[in-house]
Amino acid sequence: MKITGRTRITGLFGYPVEHTLSPAMHNAAFERLGMDYCYVPFLVHPDSLGQAVAAVRSLNLAGVNVTVPHKEAVIPLLDQVDEEATFIGAVNTIVHTGGRLSGYNTDGRGFMRSLEEKGISVEGKNILVAGAGGASRAVGYYLSEKAAALHLYDTDSRRLGRLVADLGKIRANVRGLDAPAALKEYQIIINATPLGLKKEDPSPFDLTSLSQDHVVCDLIYKETRLLHEAGEKGCVTMDGLGMLLWQGVLAFERWTGVLPPVDVMRTALLSSIA
Repeated sequence: MKITGRTRITGLFGYPVEHTLSPAMHNAAFERLGMDYCYVPFLVHPDSLGQAVAAVRSLNLAGVNVTVPHKEAVIPLLDQVDEEATFIGAVNTIVHTGGRLSGYNTDGRGFMRSLEEKGISVEGKNILVAGAGGASRAVGYYLSEKAAALHLYDTDSRRLGRLVADLGKIRANVRGLDAPAALKEYQIIINATPLGLKKEDPSPFDLTSLSQDHVVCDLIYKETRLLHEAGEKGCVTMDGLGMLLWQGVLAFERWTGVLPPVDVMRTALLSSIA
């Protein structure tokens, strides 16, 4: 990669950012296309978020991704936020155009693209999602559009209630659960909680009734205990790596107006994990 006086900078605002895989996939795509762009992770403390967002303008960055813990806090700092991101209540992509900062959320569409890539249809399915945080909001926005029923569960009843109420304004097929449901009622089961990041984490579901008729997804981008045990029962399984890839593809398009080489980005992600 050659940095010049015309190099456009993109990047990531987060705290922490040391674990991020995004620079590998974006820089691989820029290099393959011969684009004078570079992607850099920026460690942004929550107290410095306002200054960091202002720097997107002052340093003429092309745009940035936004990750934990800034996805919600960044919204009031932007000039405009699209309808999808406004509903979700979180922004993961900022685009800088002529001094104006626009916020988008590519997580939900990225997840749907990853399902399509695996040949998994949500049309007319009963779907269970564990978690009512930002990730659940992003995927729920799209899942509820085509599912027969979308049921949500979270140990935080207030957060769950807010999400169910918000989705209920645009969909009639959404319901919150006071306790985890019997999995046999669902065709697609999704973990949108942090459970599984650590080896000792328990599964968010009782997996007794799982069978080969189930699709089990975990938004964590590695094989978790949930995915391992579901795979042993013959389920179709999917981790969060595809969602990470496709949200990045969509962000890349927002910044550059160019469709990136998806296979190049995927290979870079897999190499980084290895």
